[in-house]
Parts: sequence; C-alpha cells; structure tokens
Amino acid sequence: MSEPEIFNKPKNHLLAALPDEDYQRLLPHLEQVQLPLRKILYEPGETPSAVYFPNNAMVSLVATMEDGATVEVGLVGAEGVIGLPIVLGGKATVYQAIVQLPGTGTRLDADIFKPEFERGEYLQRLVLLYTQALLTQVSQNAVCNRLHTIDERLGRWLLSVQDSLEADELPLTQEFISQMLGTRRASVTVAAGSLQEQGIISYSRGKITILNRERLREKSCECYNVISGEFNRLLGLKRNSS
Repeated sequence: MSEPEIFNKPKNHLLAALPDEDYQRLLPHLEQVQLPLRKILYEPGETPSAVYFPNNAMVSLVATMEDGATVEVGLVGAEGVIGLPIVLGGKATVYQAIVQLPGTGTRLDADIFKPEFERGEYLQRLVLLYTQALLTQVSQNAVCNRLHTIDERLGRWLLSVQDSLEADELPLTQEFISQMLGTRRASVTVAAGSLQEQGIISYSRGKITILNRERLREKSCECYNVISGEFNRLLGLKRNSS
C-alpha cells in the first residue's frame, strides 16, 4: 500500500475533520510512525519539535513530583493531538508527554504545523476547539481527584481510556492505573475487584475488558459526562454513546 493510500482515510479524528483541500496540503508532510510503549514525545520544559496525531495509541500528560510520584493530568488518543505548546505561545509545558498504550500515530514537523495553524483557517479552529476540550478534561480531573472516591475515579478513567483507544479490551495493569490515578495499588485492586464481581469488567493479568459500558457509566462520577459532553459539543465526538 502506498503512502498516499494509507492517509486517504485518517484514523485520527482531527485530521479526518479537515477539509480535503487542507488535508491534501498537509499530506506530503505527514509521516506515519510507531508510538511504542514509554516513548517520551517531550519532556517538561522542552519545546516539541513535532506534533503527533495518535491513531490507536494513548498518550498521557504526566506530572512528576520531586519525590518521583506521578499522576496523569490528561490523556490523548485518536480524538486529539500532542504538541500544543508549539502554537500556544509558551513553547513548553511542565508536563511530560509519554506513550502509555502503544500503537501508531501521524507525525508532522513543527515548522510545517505552526505556519499552517497561523493561516487562521480550519486547522486553527479545530486545534483551538480541541484545546478547550482538553483543558476541560485536565481541570475536571483535578476536581475528580479531590472530591470523588477511587471507585468513581476508576470508572471515569476506564471510560476515558476506552474512548481514546476505541476498544473494549484495554492492556492495563493495576500498578499502571494506580500511577495514573495517583493512588495506592491496593485501592485500585479493591475497586477493580468490585467492578469485576458485578460483571462490569473482567480482569486478567495485564488486561481489562469492559463488559458493560452503561453499568460502568453508572458507577463512575459525573466528571465523565462533563468531559465527554465537551468533546461532543466542541468536536462532534460521541464519546459517551453506549
């Protein structure tokens, strides 16, 4: 399959939403790349050299404390793009962007992306709408981590990961989930066990399968609906459909 054929139907929602004329202008500069597990796309304080549009991978925006503790502040999948500091004026961020679930993505050099954004056309509008949706996710996650139980937070997070990967089977370990939620592994074990007993998920070593999405939504807090509602409103993504 030739490279143009690969990109005829972009898997990333932002690229797929571009008018054909805009997409064709970018096409010669788009590179399909592997996003392997734990690949760091940029570090805190670093200006990204490229943007990445995930296809079927999940990238976490992670805050790391002085003692080495980590917590996920945002996640990006096929609905979004990594590398926003390139066009937001600040050039860098305090978060690390790291591939947490491997897959593929589309890479575009910053020196192509930034001028295209500054044309002020449809790409700029899409990226700004996505930025607003991502800010909602980040701020709502902060509220969720402060006010809601681990059971509710786990439900919200699993739904968000499912949306990002667009899959029911999620390659997740309890240790990884505890790191992303900023909580103890034992707490995740208890919460996941409860969901499994109720037939909402099944869990085997290194894999969680969502069996009943509607029940999982019932068990999660209202934060998921707030976040998914903004993605729906701003980008037309039916993220909370059953």
